[in-house]
Order: sequence, then structure tokens, then C-alpha cells
Amino acid sequence: MGKRVLIVDDSSIMRKMVRKTLESQAMTVVGEAKSGREAIELYQSLKPDAVTMDITMREMDGFTAAKEILAIDPKAKIVFLSNLDEDKYSEDAKQLGAIGYVNKHRSAEILTLIEKG
Repeated sequence: MGKRVLIVDDSSIMRKMVRKTLESQAMTVVGEAKSGREAIELYQSLKPDAVTMDITMREMDGFTAAKEILAIDPKAKIVFLSNLDEDKYSEDAKQLGAIGYVNKHRSAEILTLIEKG
């Protein structure tokens, strides 16, 4: 059975692209959130196997949301997906406890991280 994934991104276009990528590999998208705050609520109710998380969002950014999710569930599998400086933010993501950081232009790489994670 494929992994159950929660997509978190304030861009509806990006959420559709990530959904298409995940579903192409028989992963199930259990929910979509437009903000970090919504991501935390959905994570608690849906209990996904993994989360794809944008970094820059209104209301609550992805790092703050990831910290809260990891406080609730230290085993949470979070993959950051962003166009921000990969060197800087991939290190921040690792220190936070995420399973990885992927540039949005190479979003297919999230599949490998989720499967390994």
C-alpha cells in the first residue's frame, strides 16, 4: 500500500503539481493545507505517513509548523519543498529533524525521500 501524504503549500498550483507527482507513484494524498497552522490541525486529525512542507507561507511558516508537528509526533516524516537557498535551508531542515529538503523544480525527488523516510 502506498504512503499517505499531507501536502502543505500556500500555492494551489504547487499543491496540484505535488499531488500529481505523488499519485503517479501510488501514494495517497490524504489532505492539503494552505498554511502552517492548518497543517498542524490536519496532521493531528489525518495522521499521514509523510508531509511535504513549503517554507514561506502566510500566518505560519513551514519551519514553525514542522517544529510543532515534530513536538506532537517526533517520528513525523517531513520533506521541505521550496525554491529558497538550498544550501542554507537544507541544513536548517536537517537540524530541525526533517527527512529532507527538495527544490521545487526537482519535486520528483520527494518520492525517494518519502519512500526511504
